[in-house]
Amino acid sequence: GKVEALIERVLADGQRALAHVRASKSPKPGSILWFGEDDARVQATMIARVDDLFELDFGADVHGILERIGEVPLPPYIEHSADADDTARYQTVYARHPGSVAAPTAGLHFDDALLADLQSQGVALAYVTLHVGAGTFQPVRDDDISKHVMHREWYDVPVETVDAIGQARARGGRVMAVGTTSLRTLEAASSGGECGQLRAGSAETKIFITPGYEFKTVDRLITNFHLPKSTLMMLVSAFAGTENIQRAYAHAVAEKYRFFSYGDAMLLERKLATTG
Repeated sequence: GKVEALIERVLADGQRALAHVRASKSPKPGSILWFGEDDARVQATMIARVDDLFELDFGADVHGILERIGEVPLPPYIEHSADADDTARYQTVYARHPGSVAAPTAGLHFDDALLADLQSQGVALAYVTLHVGAGTFQPVRDDDISKHVMHREWYDVPVETVDAIGQARARGGRVMAVGTTSLRTLEAASSGGECGQLRAGSAETKIFITPGYEFKTVDRLITNFHLPKSTLMMLVSAFAGTENIQRAYAHAVAEKYRFFSYGDAMLLERKLATTG
C-alpha cells in the first residue's frame, strides 16, 4: 500500500528518525518501507513505536535522503504539492540548522534588506534555534487544558544571544521575539534558573504557556494569526491578554486579513501583571 512519512526528528546517529507514518496498514516492527521511485528508491526498517511516532532506520544519512527524495511538508491548508518555489519561500532567510519540521512563520516576513534596515536603525539581532515538531499543529481536544500533553522540541540558546539580551537590558532596551517558537525557546531557557535568568545551552522543552504564565525574558512578540483552539492561541492570549487578542482577531476577521503561514502578522506588547 501507499506510505507517507513525516519526519519529526532525526536521531543522534543520523541514520534513524522518528516519524508520523500514514499507511493503509500500520507497519509493525521489522516491516520494510520503501520511499522514492526507480533508482532513487530507499528503504527504511520500522524499529519500534515511540508514543504516536514510528522509529525508522534508513541505514544511511537521513538528511541526505530527505534532500534527494523528500518534499517540504507544507501545512494541510496549502492545497498544492510542494515545488521548488516552496522550498525557497517556506523558509526564513536566517535559517541555519536542519531539523525543524516547519518554518517559524513569523520569520517569513523578513528579508535580508529589511534586517539590514533594522540594524541601521539600532536594532540588535540575536539568534536562537528551535526544531519545531509536528505536535505544534495539534489542537487542544480537552476542555481542561491542564490535561493537554505538549510535544517535546529541541532548542539551543547561544552565549552570544544571552550576552546580547543582557546588553539590551542594560541600556534600557526591550526584547522582541520573532515568532512563538523564539518566544518559547527564550522562556524555556529562562525557566528553572535563579530568578528566571536566561541561560545559554541546549535542551528539550515541552513548555506550555497559557494565561497566567509569568513571562521572564520577552517584552514584545511578532507573530502570525493562529488557528483557534490551538496552544499558540493560548500563548498569545497569555502574552497580550485574552481580551486584547479577541479584539485583534475580530478586527482581522472583519477586515479579511490573511491567516496562518503566509498570512498577516501582528506586533504584540506583553501585558503587565496587575496587583490587587
